[in-house]
Formats: sequence, C-alpha cells, structure tokens
Amino acid sequence: MTMWTVLLAHAPAQARDAGQLTPVAGQSAPVIAPDDPLQVIVSLKEQRLDVYRGTRLMESSRISSGKRGHGTPTGVFSILEKRRRHFSNIYDNAPMPYMQRLTWSGIALHQGRVPNYPASHGCVRLPGKFAKRLFSLTERGAHVVVTRELTQPVPISHPILPQPAVRATEVASLDETVGTTGGLRGALDAGKPAAVAALVVETERAAEEPRVPLRILITRTDARERLRDMQRQLHRLGYAPGPIDGVMGRRTREALRLFQEGADLPVTGEPTDVVLRALYAEAGEPGPATGKLYVRRKFRELYSANVVLKDPDAPTGTHIFTALGPDASAKEGAAPMRWMQVTAAETPGVSVATVLDRIELSDETRAFLGARLVPGTSLIVTDRPFRLHSGLGTDFVVTTRQ
Repeated sequence: MTMWTVLLAHAPAQARDAGQLTPVAGQSAPVIAPDDPLQVIVSLKEQRLDVYRGTRLMESSRISSGKRGHGTPTGVFSILEKRRRHFSNIYDNAPMPYMQRLTWSGIALHQGRVPNYPASHGCVRLPGKFAKRLFSLTERGAHVVVTRELTQPVPISHPILPQPAVRATEVASLDETVGTTGGLRGALDAGKPAAVAALVVETERAAEEPRVPLRILITRTDARERLRDMQRQLHRLGYAPGPIDGVMGRRTREALRLFQEGADLPVTGEPTDVVLRALYAEAGEPGPATGKLYVRRKFRELYSANVVLKDPDAPTGTHIFTALGPDASAKEGAAPMRWMQVTAAETPGVSVATVLDRIELSDETRAFLGARLVPGTSLIVTDRPFRLHSGLGTDFVVTTRQ
C-alpha cells in the first residue's frame, strides 16, 4: 500500500513589517530540525508573502505584484542573485534595494512601494524593513514558489521520494534489512545484485563530492522523443531503424518487426507497451522512456536519466518536494529523511499521491540520488515546459503562468 500522509497547519496570521522573524502565534508546532530549509511562498490573489522554515510558518508580509499588463509569472523559482543595491536596467534605472533575482529576464523580489493592490512591472515589491530582513535570511538557490491562490507546504511520505543511501560497508547486510527498514525502500531495491553494485559505486563517487542540495526535475517526454528513444534502443541492439529522428518510417517499422520476431512476439510493427518493455529489457535500460529526470547542483548540470512515467499524456500539475532534516523523534524503521510538498499548479481531480504513483526510477538512478541526498534537496514534478528560464546559471525554473 502506498504511504501517504498530509498534515495541514493552522491558517497563517499576517505579520507587521517590524521585528525579527518569529513563529506565528496559535500555529501548531510541526517537527523542525536545524537543517530544515527556508522556503518563500507568494500568493498573488492575497498579495502576500509567507516565509517557512520547513513546514513552520515564521512570518508573513504584504506585497505588491505586477499590475495589469505586467503580471508576475507564477511557478517555481530559485534565487539566482542577491544585491543590496541594484537599479533596473529596464525601467529608467529605478532603484531596487535588497534585490533577489528570480529570472534573468527581470523578475525579482525587492524593496519598493507597497500599496494595497498590484502596482509593479512584474516584480514582487516588499516593505522596506521586511525586504532587508528577508534578504538576510535567504541564500542563493533558495526556492520561491509563486501561486495565484494561497498555498502552504505540508509533510508527505511516499516510496518514490529518495532516501539517503547507507554506507558501502553496510551493503552486505542490505538484503536482510531492506524488508524491515522503511527508509531504504526509497533508496533502492537492495534485494537485486545490480542495485547493490550501483549503490557501492555511487556511494564511493559521492564521498568525493560536495554535500550540497540537489535540484531534481521529472517531466514527461513528448511522443516524438519517446519514438526517438525507441529508435536508439533498436540501433544499439543492431536492428538498423534508420535515422534517429522520432519519425515512424518504413525502416523503423521493419526494425521493430525484426525485434518482435526474435522476441517471439506478434509481428505487427506497432510499438505497444508490451513490445517496448521487452525492447528496453533486452537493451538493459529502464523503460519505456516516457519521462526524463534531470539533476543540477550549484546551478550546473550533474545527471540525467530516463524515467518510466505511467500514462504519460495524463496531466500531473506542478509540485515541488523538498527534503527536510531527519526526524529525531521518528519511530524505529521510519524513513530517515522527511519530505514536504507544495503544489504550484494542481490538476483538478488528480491527487499528488496519484502523480507520484505513476513514476518509476531505475535502481541506478535511485542509487545516484540516495548517495548525494542532503536536506534542502528538491524535486519538481511537472508537465509544464521548463527550458525557457532554466538556462546556464539557473536552477530549474517552471512557470505555470507567464
């Protein structure tokens, strides 16, 4: 049975622009660890910014977002650059104190005039004292989620969410412990020799790498890219599908028939799910590749892999999952890494659990992530384009409305 827990916090209170960040009075007290990351959530409808430490709301401030014709985009962003003194290179050298850049095209958080309505050219304006205080709290790479409606982070548990890999010296006993240790299920299937071997390799490699949060994104591939990847597998196996162009031409169909004949499958030339799973199994690759996983670290590409996304044409919405520090009060056998989730754009009638249930990761990918997982690591699952604002020198930026 899929594990799934969601705990809702009390409605947050609006804080004045004064004093230090303090817990909101009357809010329930979820578990907070020192490593829990800071996350900023902006609601355009409420004209408000909330600051969270893990799932705990620390303070809120009023804002002024983009006016008509200059709307603030919604989606998942990261702080790309911070400058105490900054001037706009677009709007008459206008001052933008305590600027925290969200896109290289000009969207940022900064101090400015904050009336009780949207008045900016697209940025999120903050009151003076609050802008200064927020600037002192955040770091480059911190996530900022901008939504239309008010939203908040909630705890979540699901087997697909990565868990830290155990040390290589413990691998020999994994096949005995994986059945009873819930946290290991999120790392890999240690009952498979290949999974154990992948874990050993990745833990040794990761030991030499910096222990900083990863940025992970999972998205579906389109029909042409799926066909292109099928052609790659046929080519690797020697079936000569012709150009790797994502077009189901005569040579590709003939190559598929040859594979079906050799695999004792009905010879139809059609890439059904049964045929594709057999093809990828023979190639030793996870598949069929209906999705893609990308990993960045410190704004640089680090890793990519195929993902099996069941029912790939069904919508997923846009969700961000963030790894929190271990729960010291957790019962024995619980997952060592806690996660929280924020929905940036939901699909009516589709739960977050249903979206996560559709994702399959290979043992190699699980091992890679588990060996490098630290608090603050985030995973975005989306069906929206992400490349427009996710070029060099950025994390993954997913806009849900421009």
